[in-house]
Amino acid sequence: MKLKGSCHCGTVHFSLESSTPYPYQRCYCSICRKTQGGGGYAVNIGGDARTLKVTGWDDISIYHAKLKRKGERRSHTSTAQRHFCRRCGSALWLYSPEWPELVHPFASAIDTPLPVPPEYTHLLLAYKAPWVEVKAGRKDKQFAQFPLESLHDWHERLGLLSTD
Repeated sequence: MKLKGSCHCGTVHFSLESSTPYPYQRCYCSICRKTQGGGGYAVNIGGDARTLKVTGWDDISIYHAKLKRKGERRSHTSTAQRHFCRRCGSALWLYSPEWPELVHPFASAIDTPLPVPPEYTHLLLAYKAPWVEVKAGRKDKQFAQFPLESLHDWHERLGLLSTD
């Protein structure tokens, strides 16, 4: 499925192909919540990094989150690149060099109508803010950390892989 997205002010536009377009993962970690998730979580989807086309590159800023593992005294910088519009602050996508074939656009930046998922996965709940109420449906899965099932595997299990 071809996805088109943009920032709020319209300076940055992007498109990419996705075989996993269902916005089903709700991430409650503090990084996602503070950089993109005004409701207490962020939703990203998967896309083919080779197909990413962008207009407005000069107006994109990249943020590398600071991470501190339990028991460590010092933080380290994440290799993941969170792309934002430097003019309006819209979160656009995440790219990680550990998975160079993937790009993860934030569902909130996608302008293409996305399909409604039949269930949701709530992840990194161990890091959610105390004020956030998890509204999980009967079929939804909940994880303190990361689920074993990948974004691709979830789409495949439910017969939702997009081939157009």
